[in-house]
Amino acid sequence: MTRLEVQSLTVVRGKKRILDRITARIAAPGLTAVIGPNGAGKSTLLMALAGLLKPDEGAVTLDGAPVLAIDRRALARRRAYLPQNARCEWPISVERVVALGLTPVLPAFGALPQAERARISDMLAHCDLTDRREQAATTLSGGELARTMLARAMVGDPEMLIADEPISGLDPRHALDAMRRLRALADAGRLVVAALHDLSLAARYADRVLALKDGRVLVEGATADVFSPALLKDLFDVETRIVRDEAGLSVRFVDAN
Repeated sequence: MTRLEVQSLTVVRGKKRILDRITARIAAPGLTAVIGPNGAGKSTLLMALAGLLKPDEGAVTLDGAPVLAIDRRALARRRAYLPQNARCEWPISVERVVALGLTPVLPAFGALPQAERARISDMLAHCDLTDRREQAATTLSGGELARTMLARAMVGDPEMLIADEPISGLDPRHALDAMRRLRALADAGRLVVAALHDLSLAARYADRVLALKDGRVLVEGATADVFSPALLKDLFDVETRIVRDEAGLSVRFVDAN
């Protein structure tokens, strides 16, 4: 069973503690939503989980091994990472961008191996990108590029997917589609961690919630147990109601005025 363990993780920038002695355990299968206000440390935590950042103190382990000590190529085969506001600077096709998610087994240039074409085509269809297949990624809208980058992250069926605001910039239909894809990945036995600002989608699709505030874990636990108006008031200073219906949990904001 794939598991990430965070032990007293501390990241300092200048005089500010971006992360302050974070301790957490995230295991497959499941979808963990990382929530919190701007500047809480969500992106920094996800980079550390992905093995892309060396902390000042503490460590992240993957199945008991320090993630920073794992061979980079071996780590790339096991985990996919989707950064916040991912960009593409080269005018390569959408198909090629998605295909890059199959590295290190796929050549960066030249014809795509026939064996992988069906997988890429399926992912393009899943993310509503089939008609953009040959379009240069640099000409896409923000939402189309976000879907392309999500498709790239998922095409390799990673053992572990770490995604920083994967639905940012997506319209409601595609945001729901993206969350369903993440949910399906978790249901297939994968470990999925996603930083989310849409609280209703976090409440509805995540198994667990890790709430950050001022670089510290405010609460961690099963979504149904910890998602509450009191938590959201503490995190965001807003009044909310948690609604439970046949579709699951959702969050409604209350106008205090």
